[in-house]
Amino acid sequence: MAKGNYTLIPIDEALAADVEDDVVAINRSAAVVKGGRRFSFSALTVVGNKNGLVGVGYGKGREVPMAIEKSVKDARKQIMRVCRDGTTIPHPVNGRFCSTKVRLLPAAPGTGIIAGKAVRKVLERAGITDILTKVYGSTNSLNVVKATMMALDQLRSRDQVVALRGVELA
Repeated sequence: MAKGNYTLIPIDEALAADVEDDVVAINRSAAVVKGGRRFSFSALTVVGNKNGLVGVGYGKGREVPMAIEKSVKDARKQIMRVCRDGTTIPHPVNGRFCSTKVRLLPAAPGTGIIAGKAVRKVLERAGITDILTKVYGSTNSLNVVKATMMALDQLRSRDQVVALRGVELA
């Protein structure tokens, strides 16, 4: 099943209960009406189990709690499995969404997560603790999170590459 350009996995209720959510950003917008301003809110959240499962959701509502609730529900629908190599990623990858580009590079153990706020939240929920990142272009948090998810979807383990190509790797 694919949503956007990254692959989703169907999860059962046991996995869904195990994930924790984290709010990345809350935006407020206003519509000017006869009686004054009418505010609405949008929330961007990340859910994950810190062990290879991560999902991103976006929700809107008239109040902040309602927007967060909707975004968490959306994120639980969009959970994907992330390929990891210990505490880092197996190889460098680039992700792109709109005008945002995200580059993820593997790092030695003990390096930590060298990333901005939006990328850090996604990587923490995915269970990656040693990584170097760089964001190019737009730094809109929604675009950055989606570009990070696209980059994580491109990760392949050594075994997956052997199976896909049908050859032995040295």
